[in-house]
Amino acid sequence: MDASLENSLSRRGVLKSLLAAGLAGVFPHRFYGQGNASDGVVSVLDYLETLRKGEGGYAWHGQNVPHLTPTLYAIGCYQALGKVPPRKEELVKFTWSHHPQKIWPLSERRFIFNYQHLQALAWLGEDIRSMQDEFSSLKAPRGYNKRYEKQGHPYFQAEVKHFQSCKLLGLPNPGTPFVDYLDTRRRENGSYNTTLASEGGDGNILNTWWGLEALNLLGRIKEKKESTIRWLQKCQLRNGGFTHQPEPEIGGWDDVAYTWAAVRALHLLGSEPKRKERCIQYLESLANADGGFSDKPGWLSNPMATFYAVDALTTLSYAEFQSLKRRPIPRRKALPRKLKVYSIQIESHGQGSPTETVALAKALKIHLWGAKNAKPGWREAVEKRAKSDNVPVSFFLADEEYGSWIDLPGTGTYSHIADIMAPSDAEIGESVVKESPVSWSRFRNQRLAQLREGGGRLNWQFGQHEDAIRLFLDDSLMRPGYSAISTFHFGNIDFTTSEPFLHRWRGQLPFIALQDAHGKEPWWFSDQTEGMRTLFLGDAPTWEAWLKALDNNWVAAVRHDYRTNFETWIHSGSDEVTQFVKERERDWRWWENPDIGRPMLSMVAVKPEDAFEVARPETGINLRIRVAHRNTNHGILKEPLAEFESLTLNGETVSPNLVSVPSTRSPEALEDQYYLYSVPALRGPCLATATVRELSSGKRMVQTLEFTS
Repeated sequence: MDASLENSLSRRGVLKSLLAAGLAGVFPHRFYGQGNASDGVVSVLDYLETLRKGEGGYAWHGQNVPHLTPTLYAIGCYQALGKVPPRKEELVKFTWSHHPQKIWPLSERRFIFNYQHLQALAWLGEDIRSMQDEFSSLKAPRGYNKRYEKQGHPYFQAEVKHFQSCKLLGLPNPGTPFVDYLDTRRRENGSYNTTLASEGGDGNILNTWWGLEALNLLGRIKEKKESTIRWLQKCQLRNGGFTHQPEPEIGGWDDVAYTWAAVRALHLLGSEPKRKERCIQYLESLANADGGFSDKPGWLSNPMATFYAVDALTTLSYAEFQSLKRRPIPRRKALPRKLKVYSIQIESHGQGSPTETVALAKALKIHLWGAKNAKPGWREAVEKRAKSDNVPVSFFLADEEYGSWIDLPGTGTYSHIADIMAPSDAEIGESVVKESPVSWSRFRNQRLAQLREGGGRLNWQFGQHEDAIRLFLDDSLMRPGYSAISTFHFGNIDFTTSEPFLHRWRGQLPFIALQDAHGKEPWWFSDQTEGMRTLFLGDAPTWEAWLKALDNNWVAAVRHDYRTNFETWIHSGSDEVTQFVKERERDWRWWENPDIGRPMLSMVAVKPEDAFEVARPETGINLRIRVAHRNTNHGILKEPLAEFESLTLNGETVSPNLVSVPSTRSPEALEDQYYLYSVPALRGPCLATATVRELSSGKRMVQTLEFTS
């Protein structure tokens, strides 16, 4: 991820002299800091500046919010090319203030950002000694959550980067626990990987580079030097690029990151790729006409891939940027005009009130509702309710198969890998829970094959170990595997903020919002149901159209809620899809839209036969009224969005009782609250009217309900 610190320091004198001339903050980059820069170098830097945002940092393509990680890679490109980023003072200010953990409420800490923060500031020539205490207090590697990796193996890159962080800060090398951690992860062939070498499994080329970088700082780079060189050189493929290990069983294709890691590692060991010219030709093939580089030939450019390619080429003493032939930008594909925009919720509630589920789907214009781990009979009940209420929503299965584990030898054993979706009545076989852990090939050939035969698909939800995720998702592009990548999520504002390398698969795998519903009632999950969704383009709101949209990447994940400060965030696989969706915003937008919006109250006439409704009477009818609240991710009530005013029955004002249900987790909090009125025995039809007042606007909201007592 970084050029060596020595290279950074050797260039600093030149950079400071340029800044002293007072040019950095005045002229665009093509007029300063370039000297004899070739047109090829200028095009790279021009590409990076298309990603620069008003706050001073860099963003991923198609995103308006800058982020530390693309900012780091952009700065790294300037560093590798010996150039100074434009508007440097603004960039420095952004980098100091935009550590992702301090900007977004991430569900799991991402320690790799600590290193990225330091490296970006160091490349900018900043004095970072003020952070010495924070890093010197770290005495041992930090384990990973065993809910996600069975043995709790630390994220290798984040832990061994502590050696580099100490070097940047002028601190001594980390102590014995870190050295022991490094040594126990090295294989006999010289490679490194996440698990203990004694547990078996080959190395990973990225982890091998991180490990060698740390070993070099310990003054031990000559250990197993020749065997390590041989292992690295065996990772080269016929096309000149490198894969993650020799003859891998999973995800074994070329990639710019693997190629960069090989080039850097071999250079550190005083060697180079066996087929050096083929390696250079491979890196050249990643150059796109927009000035950036891609992860694989023909993929979209991104700042991460651009840094890897540029840094690898400069490490190989490449001096032909001016004559570099770039891959033409593909012509934008015109989407069929007959397509329309439809809404799908994936892993939304599969329990709780069927009546309120259908009411939410109607109010928010949700066409397909994926019921997560639905209780027996729930989908049938909710489909019956939708049909009786004439609401055009269809329900499908969207389960998380808890307890499924996949073992990747050398890399770890991972959960959160079996998020499935399929038609409600599909025959999709059994989960692998009873057999777990299983190999990826066993999972793919058994579980996934049965799922796909039933018309189902597999979604990638979550993980922090980049080396493992690359294997899963790359392999899914080589043969059937994951069909979509989760971005917006109930517990994470956006997985691409906490796992920013996911942007690598833009244009290759569709991005979706994954509700991952928690809590007992969909009404108390409405913040998430309202705030994020997946849109797809099709000719009808059907499962078949959804599968076609996945195959064509006609999919966009959208989020707009108080967590984004009511800004609209969109992830899609192409600019064409984003534009198509935006042009038809009135059809799906759930804010400031009179046709679509979250209901402020729900009134349900609950009968004895309503098995999934709370406050079900033994006889007669109960009127149950819920008022909208903000809610936690787990369906706990927070502040109200409206207040109850009145209830009338057949024109007469009646007084319902307020029922509050404490949370079993936190007795001081509420997991449910409703107004309850037991309807007396009356003859004939009844008409109930409930009124609430929306607190933000003061408007009164009314719901009427006809029923027979």
